Amino acid sequence: MTTTARTPRTARVVRRPRDALLLVGGAALLVLVSLPVHPDSVSAAETAVFRALNATTVLPFVLVWPVMQLGNVVVVPCAAAVAAAFRRWRLAAGLLLAGAAVYLLAKQVKGVVPRGRPDGLLSDVVVRGAAALGRGYVSGHAAVVTSLLVVAWPWLGRRARIGCSALVAAVCLARVYVGAHLPLDVVGGAALGLAVAGGVRLVLGHPR
Repeated sequence: MTTTARTPRTARVVRRPRDALLLVGGAALLVLVSLPVHPDSVSAAETAVFRALNATTVLPFVLVWPVMQLGNVVVVPCAAAVAAAFRRWRLAAGLLLAGAAVYLLAKQVKGVVPRGRPDGLLSDVVVRGAAALGRGYVSGHAAVVTSLLVVAWPWLGRRARIGCSALVAAVCLARVYVGAHLPLDVVGGAALGLAVAGGVRLVLGHPR
């Protein structure tokens, strides 16, 4: 008689080198993006990219606003609650940890690399909706939405990954489009989100 050994449920939780690569690569990208950021001026190249995204009306603000809110910190507990409803406890914990960590770290980066909002640094900025307040670098919306996607990635199927990646890109572009951030703000935010999510995946693990 033969006995088939069962694989323990805990064995399905893995930590891969790519998780460490996300952590290190995201942190390195954040440092590199921060280097050209100046508190009182914006480079010609960044200004050109900003104006290309901000000056032309592509969609009405009423359609852009709800997509942009996917990067709001309020989405963090909502996403964790959805994961918990499907009994994905490790995913729920990862979303909460990543969302809280990236939100707090974004505030620290704002203190280390101070830069204002586009309308305080450039002329003829089109501000759509309420004007954003406080410091601009990094974008908290970009950081939050990127960290949530990267943490959830191992649980998502191919179509969900494509759709969610498109939404993350839309949030980042929307923050520039409405005049809330400059391009390097959202790139730096996304880099911070990658680093935090990589760290969370290393700590908590994820499905094989």
